[in-house]
Amino acid sequence: MDIVNLMKETNALLTGHFLLSSGLHSDTYIQCAQILKYPQYAEALGKELSKMFNVVPDYIVSPALGGIIIGYEVAKAFNVPFLFTERNKEGVMELRRNFFIEKNKKVIIIEDVITTGKSTLEVVESLKKYNPDIVGLGCIVNRSKKEHLENYPIKSLIEIDAKTYEPDNCPLCKENIPVVKPGSRK
Repeated sequence: MDIVNLMKETNALLTGHFLLSSGLHSDTYIQCAQILKYPQYAEALGKELSKMFNVVPDYIVSPALGGIIIGYEVAKAFNVPFLFTERNKEGVMELRRNFFIEKNKKVIIIEDVITTGKSTLEVVESLKKYNPDIVGLGCIVNRSKKEHLENYPIKSLIEIDAKTYEPDNCPLCKENIPVVKPGSRK
């Protein structure tokens, strides 16, 4: 499976001038929802991502909304329960809907894209009260340039080295290329 070309064909991988949820600007934007809207691709990506881990977890956990489809597909490939976190009224990520994790259970956190790792680490933080054994992090696309986030190994189907810029030092802004904010985070 040529994931990069498939992402381009489905408009999941875009080039231009983008405002990322981190506040940084980039010449590349990844919108995995565009590839995951096709059930056959979502299932195939979930199976491939599950093969990257050499441990069977007790749970797969993903942040809403971006990680839900791929997280579900990875959980399906492992045949384990799937849980997702959501933001509460204060904007803090937490398990809701009566979801919980028993103490010391093995958990893999699955995202669609890891850029700065902020959402992923919010999920890690939200799970600490359950005392899980977080055995790894997984994503379709790792654009963080990191192999680990804190002490957790990152497994990804592809790595994309997209350029990011501070807004005050963005060459795309200096060229007066309009910035687009395609993401969901406010």
